[in-house]
Amino acid sequence: MKQEEQASCRRQCIKTERACPMTVSAALKPWSAGADVERLLNLVRQHLGMEVAWISTFTDGQQLVHATSGDAAAIGVSRGSGVDLEGSFCTRVMSGSLPAIVTDARRHPIARDLPLTRQLEIGSYIGVPWQGRHGRTAGMLCCVSRYPRPQLDGLLTLQFIKFVAELVSDHMDHPLMEQHRAEERLAHQVRQVLQTRAVSMAFQPVIRLSDSAVVAYEALARFDPTDFASPDKAFAAASQSGLGIDLEHLAVQRAFEQLPRVPQGCWLGVNLSAEALLCPRVQQTIRQVADQRIGVELTEHTQVTDYPQLSRAIRRLREAGVQFSIDDAGAGFASFNHILQLQPDVIKLDISLVRDVDSDQVRAALARSLVSFAADIGAALIAEGIETRDEYDRLLDLGVRYGQGFFLARPAGLPPSSGSRP
Repeated sequence: MKQEEQASCRRQCIKTERACPMTVSAALKPWSAGADVERLLNLVRQHLGMEVAWISTFTDGQQLVHATSGDAAAIGVSRGSGVDLEGSFCTRVMSGSLPAIVTDARRHPIARDLPLTRQLEIGSYIGVPWQGRHGRTAGMLCCVSRYPRPQLDGLLTLQFIKFVAELVSDHMDHPLMEQHRAEERLAHQVRQVLQTRAVSMAFQPVIRLSDSAVVAYEALARFDPTDFASPDKAFAAASQSGLGIDLEHLAVQRAFEQLPRVPQGCWLGVNLSAEALLCPRVQQTIRQVADQRIGVELTEHTQVTDYPQLSRAIRRLREAGVQFSIDDAGAGFASFNHILQLQPDVIKLDISLVRDVDSDQVRAALARSLVSFAADIGAALIAEGIETRDEYDRLLDLGVRYGQGFFLARPAGLPPSSGSRP
C-alpha cells in the first residue's frame, strides 16, 4: 500500500469509527499473546476516547480482571482484582437489560441505580463479551470513562469493539494465555484468602514416646478444599503470585490466636520459610508471644541464600525464648546443611527414615546415628510420620524420645483449656 493510500485509509477509519486494518496489524506485532492483548486494549481505548479499558474472565461468579489499559487504578480496577458479577454491568449487558453502550450511566434508568456506577464513578460504559474456543462467553471487553460520551452511540462503535473482542478471543485462547489466566485465578484466590483471613488451623500433637504425654502441638494451616486441593497447593500458589510471605504470616497469626487454648506446659510450633522468617513483620509477630513456649520450624518452601543473615535473625528470636527446629533430617543435603549452619534446638527425623524402620536395617542404622548426633549437639529429636505400632516400638528401642504421626494422633482441634499459659 502506497503512503498516500495509507494516510487515506487512516482518515477514513477515523471518520467512520472503524478499526484501521493497518493500525490493528501494527498493534499485533511482534507476536506475543500477553503483549498483544494489552496493545489491543490500548487501541480500543484510544480510538474510542475512553479513559480505561480492561479484559476480564468469568470465574466462580466473579469478573476477574486479566489486563488493563489507562489509569485503571484511579477507578479502583487493577489486574487480578475481582468484581462480583451479580452487581456488574456485564451481567446486565448479557441478559439484555443494559445495552452494550451506555453513553451516560448517571442518567440511564438502570445503570444509575447500580452501586458500581457510584463506586467506580462510571460516566459512560461499553462492554461486549468475548468467546472461548467452545463458543461460550468466557469474559468481557469493557471500556469506561468518568464522563458521559454521547458520541459513542452508534452501530459503528459497536461493530468496532466487537471486532476487537474477536481478536482478543483469539489471543486469550492461546495455550500460554490459558496457563497465565489459570495462574491469575490462583493469585486471585490467594488474595481472597488474605482479605477474608480464610485460614483455619489444625494441631498435631508431639508425643513423648516413653509415656505418651503430649509435649507440643504443631499448627498446620487448612484451606477451603474448593479453592486449594491441599495446603501445599495454597502456599505454592501464594509463592508464585508474590504473596508467599503474606500467607505464611497470616497462618502464623491464626495459630497464635489459639495460644490461650494450648495446654499448660506445652509448646506451640509454627512453620515458616527462611524468606518469611527474615520478614520484619513476621519477626515482630513472633516477638510479641516469644515468652509463651513458641517453636518455629524452618520449612523448605524457599532456599536459604544467606545463612549469616538467617542465623542472626534466629539468634535474636532464640534469645527472646523461641525454639527452632529443622525439618526432614535424613532426606537430603539441604536439611543437614541447615543443621550445620543454624544449630537447631529440635531436629525432625524425616518420614522417609521412619517408614518401615522396624524392618529395614539401613533405616534403623541411620535413625540410630541421628539419635547420637542430636544428643551430641544438645538437640531434641522428633520422629515424623509414625503410622504403625512396630515403627513406634522400634524407634523407642533406638532411643528416639519424641514422635508425631497418625498412629499417635491425627491433626485436630486443641483440647479444652485446662489452665492459664505460663
